[in-house]
Amino acid sequence: MGKQRTAIVTGGASGIGRAVAEALALYGYAVVVADVDADQGQGVANAIGGQFVCADLSNRQQCRQVVDSTLAQFGSVDVLVNNAGFQHISPIESFPEEIWERMLSVMLTAPFLLIRYVWPYLKTQGWGRIINVSSIHGQVASPFKAGYISAKHGLIGLTRAAALEGGPYGITVNAICPAYVRTPLVENQIHAQAEARGISPEAVVEDVMLEPAAIKRLIEPQEIGSLVVYLCSDAAASITGAALNLDLGWTAR
Repeated sequence: MGKQRTAIVTGGASGIGRAVAEALALYGYAVVVADVDADQGQGVANAIGGQFVCADLSNRQQCRQVVDSTLAQFGSVDVLVNNAGFQHISPIESFPEEIWERMLSVMLTAPFLLIRYVWPYLKTQGWGRIINVSSIHGQVASPFKAGYISAKHGLIGLTRAAALEGGPYGITVNAICPAYVRTPLVENQIHAQAEARGISPEAVVEDVMLEPAAIKRLIEPQEIGSLVVYLCSDAAASITGAALNLDLGWTAR
């Protein structure tokens, strides 16, 4: 890989983000973990020999600070993984407006800002990898998730537009679209959906989450980390503008 490359992973304190940060560090990257959770985020950074930046990505200035801190520490940035997000389960008629605004801010506006802030550096060096963690819900819809689904659909559109602009400069931009991954976020979703639907948590997993899937299991976070590492490799240099489904056969119907 030549000189050590640097990667920013948002939402890196737990779940998918942590697995991605660990995988990139194992592959030889200097990793900047960005998260609002200072305790867990610093713990992950310490464990992988990376750096931690505490940031609320709903704040534009703090998005800027993530990139500035990375450049100050390492002098360059090569990979951006936009992973930070959260869930809220509620019917549209009672979906809180402030939650809607925050979801779009964290999961769509922040990725745009971070891409915009790293873009000049990637363009100048003629190489870059941007990976947006969308969701199978960026491709299809389910009830009670209007904010999440809107943000994840938008993230795929952002991915495609950025890929077209980045191609001439050696910048690839892709989205990963997993089905349900075994993370603390999904554990919280199980209970929220059980309440919203009036069914048991077990029924949520079996009859809602896994019902459309051909492979009846949750995805492990490390599987996402492995795909990110591949997309950052030279072997994936021709892949850009893609929305890659890790959906256990969800969309094969």
